[in-house]
Amino acid sequence: QVYLVESGGGLVQPGGSLRLSCVASGFGLDQYTIGWFRQFPGKEREGISCISNVDGRTYSIDSMKGRFTISRDNSKKTVYLQLNSLNSEDTAVYNCAASANFRGTVAAIQDPQGNSMESWGKGTLVIVSS
Repeated sequence: QVYLVESGGGLVQPGGSLRLSCVASGFGLDQYTIGWFRQFPGKEREGISCISNVDGRTYSIDSMKGRFTISRDNSKKTVYLQLNSLNSEDTAVYNCAASANFRGTVAAIQDPQGNSMESWGKGTLVIVSS
């Protein structure tokens, strides 16, 4: 079982940046893939990006590239999501999730409603507003 805790959310002005963190604990973390998702109020979850702890492979939704960047620090058991050039449409709860399967995580990023992840954090709220 992998346990995940997100942090780094908050209120930011349009055009601003935030770095979200996902700290993992549990057994076999080096075999897992961590994905970032977000959920808008009253809407379905949306996949953003994922990174493999095995070899650092990443996958990102095309529309997220350029503004959002995923990275990891295995020594800190932490995966980061850098959010740049934020706008009000980025206001959402951002969750990280873990899976032992990279391809499965990519599928979940592409179709969060049709694919599952093994473990989820509780999320961190990002509000973009002036």
